[in-house]
Amino acid sequence: MFKLPPYLSYHEIWFILFCLITFTQVFYYAWFFLRLAFYQKPSKNKSQQHPVSVIICARDEAANLAANLPGALSQTYPSTHEVIVVNHNSQDDTRYLLEEFKKTFKGLHIVNLEYEAKGIPGKKYPLSMGIREAKHEVLVLTDSDCLPASEFWVEKMQDGYLEGTQIVLGYSPHKKKPGLLNKLIRFETFHSALQYLSYALAGQPYMGVGRNLSYKKELFLRNKGFSSINHVPGGDDDLFINKVASSVNTRIVIDPEAFTFSEPKKTFREWVRQKTRHYTTGKYYKPRHKFLLTLYSGSHILFYPAFVLSLLYFQWPWALVVFGLRFLIQGLVYFRCMKKLGESDLFPFWWLLDVWMIGYYFIFAPSLWKKPRAEWR
Repeated sequence: MFKLPPYLSYHEIWFILFCLITFTQVFYYAWFFLRLAFYQKPSKNKSQQHPVSVIICARDEAANLAANLPGALSQTYPSTHEVIVVNHNSQDDTRYLLEEFKKTFKGLHIVNLEYEAKGIPGKKYPLSMGIREAKHEVLVLTDSDCLPASEFWVEKMQDGYLEGTQIVLGYSPHKKKPGLLNKLIRFETFHSALQYLSYALAGQPYMGVGRNLSYKKELFLRNKGFSSINHVPGGDDDLFINKVASSVNTRIVIDPEAFTFSEPKKTFREWVRQKTRHYTTGKYYKPRHKFLLTLYSGSHILFYPAFVLSLLYFQWPWALVVFGLRFLIQGLVYFRCMKKLGESDLFPFWWLLDVWMIGYYFIFAPSLWKKPRAEWR
């Protein structure tokens, strides 16, 4: 039978485990997240205006296009650019709406697809068609329910391209609304961005968000598009970036004028369904990324229970000291990153939202093993 060393009690083991869990969390905050907290835009010897193709896929999105497409079409950009809208078998008034927009905005290029691609579920087929129709090398992707934060969105996103850059990751927050659900949705979006942006800065890019993402057309074609993930309904953004991104070809842009804002879900049930669909692609990430993400979320889940047990069964002043170390570093990171990403109003509640993330993990972790749904809207 296993016996504890005579110099260790169960109470001490609980505290040691708490210290190890805290050290793991502090490592992530110090090694990854502080990079975003203190990120400064790299200086460029010269600024180049690249010709840009903006690509938006839409299916039965007439209302969203009417509200948001003018923001993409009215960009102030001195170089050549176009906006491609791929109308994928819409049954509403999308086609007629786009034809009306075309009368005013000559830079609008409409691609009408009237059939499905057999064996290619999700958005990858219409997005592939849009990319192949693109006239320019730099692609900027967004969704029909996203509104650019400013008329300089295209200019700011393409400005992220330095020598050797092939991918630029942007940020797409949700619009601020009253109520608790809005804060939960926005904090989860912030927390996700905290990870994928920080990992990219640390040379470990693992995903992008299709609501605000840019990459080179040559990169897409050289990797045969989405051919390796065509069987997965989702993944047109995160799985593709997970496959092709590297420490040398990926940059981030977090200028507030380069954000794209999307409407948050109005009910908890709708949000759960949306996030469940998104998380079904996580199982296809590269092993090192799955390990890093699992270790972080696992230590996050265990942190608060281990803290409570250390308070109850060990010397509480020592437990508070260890807790305080993580609390101070985390507070600094959240304060600076929320300010950079325009989420400062969430900071007074950050510690409560951090505790909520335990429940979030338990709600959505099963999604990693679920079969993805075929729809992409």
